[in-house]
Amino acid sequence: MSEKKKPSVWQGFKAFLMRGNVVDLAVAVVIGAAFTNIVNSVVKGIINPLVGAIGTKSLDGYSSCLEAPCQVAADGTVKSGIPIMWGSVLGATLSFVTAAAVVYFLMVLPMSKYLARQEARRKAREGTQEVIEVTELEVLKEIRDALVAQRGRGTVPDER
Repeated sequence: MSEKKKPSVWQGFKAFLMRGNVVDLAVAVVIGAAFTNIVNSVVKGIINPLVGAIGTKSLDGYSSCLEAPCQVAADGTVKSGIPIMWGSVLGATLSFVTAAAVVYFLMVLPMSKYLARQEARRKAREGTQEVIEVTELEVLKEIRDALVAQRGRGTVPDER
């Protein structure tokens, strides 16, 4: 009897690493980290100042007191009471939505339009190729029909 040799843990790990999706994932993480800096710069340098011109620049100071009296030190430690720091949550949410909007409108939307144009060009090229193939087929059918008709009349086509 021949026994099947089980792959070792090292061989399994090596096979896992050599699959394409692991490498793609690693590249995506590196590119994502680099792209994060660009998005953060756009948000901090352009979007936040525009929002700050309309309203407040920082929402971190806004809070409510669940148990009075609330006293929070300048370093953020709570001296008394139970403060609900809803301004921080709102600020983080707005930052997330702003960053997501920057990514969508500056990267995702233009890239999807570009890919749609590329796909339309590819389909147009394929459609042109089909038209040429169909036209050639129709010409060959006409030649065949003409030859059959000439044979039926007893004439032979001129050879040139």
